[in-house]
Amino acid sequence: MTIQKSIQGKKVLGIEFGSTRIKAVLIDDRFEALVSGAHEWENQLIDGFWTYSLDDVWSGLQAAYKELAEEYKKNYGEPLSQIDGIGFSGMMHGYLAFDIDENLLVPFRTWRNTNTEAAASQLTELFSFNIPQRWSISHLYQVLLNKENHIQDIDFVTTLAGYVHWKLTGEKILGVGEASGMFPIDSETGQFDQNMVQLFEEKTVAYEKDWKLLDVFPNVLTAGKSAGYLTEYGAELLDPSGKLEAGSVLCPPEGDAGTGMVATNSVAERTGNVSAGTSVFSMIVLEEALNDFYTEIDMVTTPTGKPTAMVHCNNFTTDINAWAKLFKELVESLGLEVSSEKLFTTLFNKAMDADDDNGQLMSCNYYSGEPITGLEEGRPLFMQMPDSKLNLANFMRTHIYSALATLKLGMDILTKKEDVSVDQLLGHGGYFKTKDVGQQLMADALNVSVSVMDSAGEGGPWGMALLASYLVNKDPDESLESYLAKKVFSHQEAYSLDPTKKGNENFEAFMKRYQDMLAVEKVAVKQMK
Repeated sequence: MTIQKSIQGKKVLGIEFGSTRIKAVLIDDRFEALVSGAHEWENQLIDGFWTYSLDDVWSGLQAAYKELAEEYKKNYGEPLSQIDGIGFSGMMHGYLAFDIDENLLVPFRTWRNTNTEAAASQLTELFSFNIPQRWSISHLYQVLLNKENHIQDIDFVTTLAGYVHWKLTGEKILGVGEASGMFPIDSETGQFDQNMVQLFEEKTVAYEKDWKLLDVFPNVLTAGKSAGYLTEYGAELLDPSGKLEAGSVLCPPEGDAGTGMVATNSVAERTGNVSAGTSVFSMIVLEEALNDFYTEIDMVTTPTGKPTAMVHCNNFTTDINAWAKLFKELVESLGLEVSSEKLFTTLFNKAMDADDDNGQLMSCNYYSGEPITGLEEGRPLFMQMPDSKLNLANFMRTHIYSALATLKLGMDILTKKEDVSVDQLLGHGGYFKTKDVGQQLMADALNVSVSVMDSAGEGGPWGMALLASYLVNKDPDESLESYLAKKVFSHQEAYSLDPTKKGNENFEAFMKRYQDMLAVEKVAVKQMK
């Protein structure tokens, strides 16, 4: 006889649209994943823009949910028909613009595009506030600068998470953390900064548009607020089988930065986290404002609106993934089989056997442009000299160091120039799946203790589920910080690794060679244009 598993309390669902995977996680009041589902997807470079089709958004969402629902029925003996709370998160920033009839005006322009340099530069100067190229306002203003044909037709501009939430609830809403990647947030009000909104309107008064910024941007809510309910149409979009009932309450949609902060209990002042996957970003919750603004540092917020310094790098594991795919192809060509998990674990562990100087190998992991270092386009590159020592250990350590290098440049500004204090830096994302390796090498690179929890490999969708849980389960006047610390993480211990003197010295030596290489590559990229 099959003994069915039990569920404690309310069921909540978190779904996150990552760069390469859409993942859904269902949890109950014990905050552990009951079931999960996933779907792999990839962006495409079409007509010079990195994009995903909206058809892929919905087919991928439905595939991930279907896998979760099937696992639920198998484990609990009944179809998944009722969910108490739901939350959606996704890759932040980008540009999704719709007309009054809800038609997409141009293909989705993702965070990965770096065609908005002119807009970002002008807005940064106008606001005296760093506006990155990937932010939605940069994309929107670049559309105006380009005098694109769809300007007059714009009725609504949102992000990927905001788009999915809108279609499932009918509500044009964003969580404050996600909204802070569209346009600067006033942390006192938790809304778009009114002074900067006014500056934007004055700057764009001469353009042929009959809309104002706040008329086409979503409404902003903080964590714990109701952001609408799953409609009949929304339930059918999510679950075409018709088993899922409408009526679930939805929390404000958030970005992958915010869900990473929640998943690592890094929403209080002096805490920080690193989300490491296809891209990488660190988030440090500040005690007070920075003394200056830097193009390498984004000022965003936590899901409750607290000011947060963000170092965002467009490129992280894409290059490593490409080499791993090549190695897997070689193994399979020999008539052998190896799982992706085994392959990555082997490659990462091998990196710990590298020589101190990585055999004098060098690589640049930029598949797309990297604003922090000023490269407008991706140019992945691997180099060696005739006297370099090429072996697998040196090769892998070089590529991991290369992935960490741009993050290091941004973090040094916070810790060395601004004297920002961090009590704990918690890591999550696929980079940390191999025990100790990525964690130790990151600690050495940043010269700070790096911790991980059991949920480190799949933080995002679980973090979104926790935000949905906070909405449906919180006590009156209970803060998100208290809810996470006292209820979710009270029995979880972080596993920490400190930087080593030798490891830090090795990485600092690598950084000198890396910056020399970047200077040469910048010249080469310009000459190739």
